[in-house]
Amino acid sequence: MNATHDGSALRIVIAGGGTGGHVLPAVATIAELNARGIPFEAIWIGSESGMERGAADEAGVAYHAIKTGKLRRYFSLETAVDAGRLPVGAIQARRLLRAFRPAVVLSTGGFVSVPTVVAARGIAPVLTHEQTTIVGLATRINLQFANVLALSYDRTRDRIKGGRCRVVVTGNPVRSSLATGDPAAGLARFGFSPDFPLVYVTGGARGASPLNQRIEAMLPDLLTTCQILHQAGPSSVHGDAERLRALRDRFPGSLKPRYHVVEFVRDELADVYAAASLVVARAGAGTVAELAFLGKPSLLIPLPLSGGGEQDVNARMLADAGAAQVLPQSEARPDRLRAEIDGLLANPERLRAMSERAASLAHPDAAARLADELLVLAGYRIGA
Repeated sequence: MNATHDGSALRIVIAGGGTGGHVLPAVATIAELNARGIPFEAIWIGSESGMERGAADEAGVAYHAIKTGKLRRYFSLETAVDAGRLPVGAIQARRLLRAFRPAVVLSTGGFVSVPTVVAARGIAPVLTHEQTTIVGLATRINLQFANVLALSYDRTRDRIKGGRCRVVVTGNPVRSSLATGDPAAGLARFGFSPDFPLVYVTGGARGASPLNQRIEAMLPDLLTTCQILHQAGPSSVHGDAERLRALRDRFPGSLKPRYHVVEFVRDELADVYAAASLVVARAGAGTVAELAFLGKPSLLIPLPLSGGGEQDVNARMLADAGAAQVLPQSEARPDRLRAEIDGLLANPERLRAMSERAASLAHPDAAARLADELLVLAGYRIGA
């Protein structure tokens, strides 16, 4: 769609982070605005140590850190300490907002977004986006101050209680570049063969040690039927990648090329997804959105007790549509997990059906919808 305004650059404040699921929607929205050629200036307000700083740097957005505290549903000493940081963060955010004078604030959630959303009252309208199928605690707070709440799924509307904001369903934005993957390039990058199915194992940006340990227990036997690209997470968080590489070095020569460990998948992610026959993963909001957007069959092991059980709800949404197989972590013993992987890989027809059902849940225009809502809130006129 075309957007018309007075010609001045749109001034945007982005607030959100903590996990990839809270970062990627902002990145996708920035990419959408760039693709439309809309002039804008942006700053990103986040935590002092969050992964959102790196995303802002890569997107060319100035980053400002404020004091933040994690929101919990239970009381502890950490809860009390973090509660004291929130007012300080709100004061810091309000100073930044007054100096920058934004036309609109885009919150992509997480506890790091709350001080900025609270501070924006009386300065700029706020659009807050919820990535998961349930409404997180940060979003429940934010919607009391926001003008627009953008949801990723229709079913989430019934979970909205109170709040003064308008509610829309945009979907969860995914980088459009993920749709440009080349399967041959994905295989070639890691020296994989086209003769065996590729399983992409990922625990998200930080990896997942319980998932890594279960895959480790199945190696190298699992490699007799497939090849694996294993995104194990950064060494700064845990030593899984280094340990798994050492294990690979002891594999027989015929199996060693079928297993590769990386700490993080970056620009090659589109090619990796395109090459993968099956994805074994957690069920974070970003991962679930990418699986639907790309129509990838998956075996999901949700993080237990995540954010009030949001990963389990995310995973069940795909499973209910026939797009994924879900295995609770408590049941994901190595022997059971291997049986599930082998069973799926041995049934290409089922994988094809899962792929089609995953794609049916996607909102491929989610970034465009979110950008439209942001522009309208900022005073732009949207036309065909």
